[in-house]
This record gives sequence, C-alpha cells and structure tokens, in this order.
Amino acid sequence: MKRIAFLFTHAPHGDASGREGLDALLATSALSDYIGVFFIGDGVLQLLPCQQPDTILMRNYIATFGVLPLYDIERCYLCAVSTDQRGLNADTAWVIDVERLAPDALRATLADYDTVLTF
Repeated sequence: MKRIAFLFTHAPHGDASGREGLDALLATSALSDYIGVFFIGDGVLQLLPCQQPDTILMRNYIATFGVLPLYDIERCYLCAVSTDQRGLNADTAWVIDVERLAPDALRATLADYDTVLTF
C-alpha cells in the first residue's frame, strides 16, 4: 500500500489551498491506511486555534482539522523552525496533536512516503 504525505505550506486565509488539501486528505483516508500530514512554512498557521475567518469573509474550516483522529490520521508533524520563525512556541495549543520536528528529522520522516501532495 502506498504511503501518502500531505504537505501544507500556505497560510489558512487568502486562497483555498488549505481547504482543498483538507478535503483531499479526508477523501484519501478512505483509500490508504498510511497517511502523514506535515505543516511547514506558513502552513503551521493552519493549526492555530481561535481564528476568526468570518471577519475577512472566509469560511471556517480550521476546526475541521480536529476530526483527523476520527479518520485514523494520527501521523501529524509540524516544523519546529517554522513555528519559531512565526513567534509560536512549543506550548501553543494546536487544534490537533502534532509532533514538532527539526527540519532534518522532518525531511527524514517525509522521505518515508511514496507520494507527497503539497497544498
């Protein structure tokens, strides 16, 4: 069975890539048992709690990431350097449980996947 990685690299607001990625991720979970979710760069902002997208007339899908464990998606990784660069620390209450990895460890983990889809 193929190992599929979903890589979120964009901020949650301004385009639909995060929502499209989340939709693809949930749909793929019915087809594959080995899925990993990676958040790097501005993608780490996808997981911040208490966002108010309605103030900029965007739909709120951020909380939907919270259903990933219900879909048996438990391999979720966050780039530690990306969070540090954005002033976020290890104590941030993300909307899902994620493992913070240094860039080298994140690349090594990502290398274990057959397919990488970037959003």
